[in-house]
Amino acid sequence: MTMTEERPLASSEAARRAMIDSQLRPSGVNQPWVLAAMSTVPREDFVPEAMRGAAYIDRAIPLGEGRWLAAPLVHGRMLEEAAPRAGERVLLVGDGDGYLAALLRPAVGALDSIAPVAALEAGDGGYDLVIVDGAIEVLPDALADRIAASGRIVTGIVSRGITRLAAGRKAAGAVSLLPLAEMGIPVLPEMAAPQRWSF
Repeated sequence: MTMTEERPLASSEAARRAMIDSQLRPSGVNQPWVLAAMSTVPREDFVPEAMRGAAYIDRAIPLGEGRWLAAPLVHGRMLEEAAPRAGERVLLVGDGDGYLAALLRPAVGALDSIAPVAALEAGDGGYDLVIVDGAIEVLPDALADRIAASGRIVTGIVSRGITRLAAGRKAAGAVSLLPLAEMGIPVLPEMAAPQRWSF
């Protein structure tokens, strides 16, 4: 292997270490399994070629067609709040071949993924954990129905233009979300609140 072939790999590894040390740890992301996953999964493999050099910046990266890769801190906090366990059945609303799926897959028993628009439709239920890779204005009933009794959900929520990380649990057939922290989370337009008429 030549020096020029080694340099990008070394640069990416250094960028991952910097992401851990300067973005995640100082912001309270300290679970060993989360840090291990984020230090090994090459984030640059999940962004357009032109954005590879910016893969580890502390903000969302445009992926094209209105989609975004959330900032590393968003995914780190989501994973910590989700606390997935081996053997759990998990549903990811987002890109099943994307970065968050790559971080999650080794930590759970089974990982299924659906596009945001599919979350508006009825589908398989019984998921121990649902993670929405983005911020929503409303939690669709069809998505809430997929969560098992006592199952959990981690998502971003949008309220008055502000996005926050939120977590919830299903109890008595209903899901309530508790806002946890204000964060810049890419918004999923498919789960916007219905427009209301005003005069």
